[in-house]
Amino acid sequence: MIERDSVLVRSGDRIEHLLFPLSGAIATIMELPNGQTVATAILGHEGAVGLTSALGASRSPTTAVVRISGAALQISPAHFLAAQHRSPAITSMVQVFTRSLLMQLQHVAACNALHSVEARLARWLLHIHDRANGSDLLPLTQETLSELLGVRRTTVTHVVSTMRASRALKSNRRGQLEIDRPRLEAVACECYKVMSRRIDRIVSHGAVGLVHGLRRGAPPARLGAE
Repeated sequence: MIERDSVLVRSGDRIEHLLFPLSGAIATIMELPNGQTVATAILGHEGAVGLTSALGASRSPTTAVVRISGAALQISPAHFLAAQHRSPAITSMVQVFTRSLLMQLQHVAACNALHSVEARLARWLLHIHDRANGSDLLPLTQETLSELLGVRRTTVTHVVSTMRASRALKSNRRGQLEIDRPRLEAVACECYKVMSRRIDRIVSHGAVGLVHGLRRGAPPARLGAE
């Protein structure tokens, strides 16, 4: 299991394992020298943590934090690279995942520059809800939202209050947000639908193939078993 709020890898750390989520949601966080943080992507079963090691990088460029608990498979970079060399299908899937991540990073950068904090928060919540196994109750604190958005907690408090007034958020009990999905979609910018559509198009024919390819090449262990 990958537990909520656990840090899978920190920015600058050596990549010891590649992690392939089967469920749950993982945020990749960029940490600036002044201590500020901002989310750059949300990953679920369509992505992987540490995949840059397959591109030659030995250290993680971002911090990966679990936001929704789930299960994952893990494999060492050496075993993964050995499997990749034996399997063109795995090489193809590395390219698919990389394209998906780059697309998300580009959209997030544009969205952060052009859209309101309220619209961006709605977008992040929808991305996380997509990976929350259908639950409308998201285990997110205001501190977590501040980290995702790269804004102060006072700004988060104001935005959450506004979204409660519009009933996009039904409640914000301590450490949890209950969402109203249709109203949240109305608040979110167009980036959510565009990003979701493009990610689905990129990975729809590849995610299952990667897991099968890994099992044929060098089976990864369930998290904690290697």
